[in-house]
Amino acid sequence: MSDDWTKIEVKLIIADYFNMLSAELRNENYTKANHRRNLLPLLNNRSEGSIEFKHQNISAVLVNLGQPFIKGYLPRFNYQKLLEDLVIDYLINNIDIEKLFLKFSDKEVKLYKRKINFDNIVVEAPVISELAEPKIKYHTYTGKVNYLEREQNNQKLGILGEEIVLEFEKWYLIGIGKEKLANQIEWISKEKGDGAGFDILSKYANGKDKYIEVKSTKLSKESPFFFTRQELQFSINHSNDFHLYRLFNIEKQVNMFIKKGDLNSICRSIPLTFKGYF
Repeated sequence: MSDDWTKIEVKLIIADYFNMLSAELRNENYTKANHRRNLLPLLNNRSEGSIEFKHQNISAVLVNLGQPFIKGYLPRFNYQKLLEDLVIDYLINNIDIEKLFLKFSDKEVKLYKRKINFDNIVVEAPVISELAEPKIKYHTYTGKVNYLEREQNNQKLGILGEEIVLEFEKWYLIGIGKEKLANQIEWISKEKGDGAGFDILSKYANGKDKYIEVKSTKLSKESPFFFTRQELQFSINHSNDFHLYRLFNIEKQVNMFIKKGDLNSICRSIPLTFKGYF
């Protein structure tokens, strides 16, 4: 038997993936293992592991298209062109899923009422993928919104993430006996606007300035984030003291990872737009 998935198999697993994603976006409970087991009899002698891998491939397609994906399926970008084509067909022919994407990205994030355990909030950062993403191809999925970027531009989500980081930095400095430094932390993006190239001016234990850029998402830590040319240039100019604080799963049990250095070195960056002059 060929390892390549047939068109019928791919259509079946895409429909199954979007059933799970729709449930997740509606905050409905579902079990990934049950979905895998229910798919098995419909496929050509596939294993549960191969089904899970294909689900991760679908996550990667959605990331490349700027769409939300299932949190529990880490995007794997080494996928067949047929998969991308059929995911695009599904998105074009199922308007309801885009309504869920819009609701997801624009959803008003309520203030985080529960007390956050800062002792456990920081987790290991994801490893930068060594696999090159597929070359960008012309396809019919035009005029659609990048809902991942739209979610990041959700003002209330951004403010909430920055509030959490601000409190975390104060908690840390007070915890090491540097209360005076904790009182010197500045919320730059709120007090001076978004043009500084970073969001929060914190302090190292020795009193030196520490520049923090906060990026927040309701999705998992593998979700891509978006940054401006100004943020990139500031991170390059202050690479020794620039920190990315990436908050994720912010609605449920918020966690974050921290990466230090310029944005060109701490992640794989892909230019999305260009400006032409005459």
